Amino acid sequence: MMRRRVGRPGLIGTAARTAVVAGTAGAVVHHQQRKYAEQDQAAYEEQQAAAQAAAAAPPPAAAPAVDTVAELQKLADLKAQGVLTEEEFAAQKAKILAS
Repeated sequence: MMRRRVGRPGLIGTAARTAVVAGTAGAVVHHQQRKYAEQDQAAYEEQQAAAQAAAAAPPPAAAPAVDTVAELQKLADLKAQGVLTEEEFAAQKAKILAS
């Protein structure tokens, strides 16, 4: 009859325990790598979607440029024709020059 040792595990028991611990650690590392890869892929897809949306959006409309000299010339012509009084001309001229 064989005697069973009590106390520390033998070589086979130690090897088995080491294999279980190593296998568990490997599975955890693999799971974490897959999780991070999925997060990276999701972030990349969000960036791509934002870039495409920005590229597809029309550029903001530029405000029409005001030609101050042309506007003042129009006012002067209206004043010369008698359409504007001196006070109206001065008020409109001040508005144009202020903007």
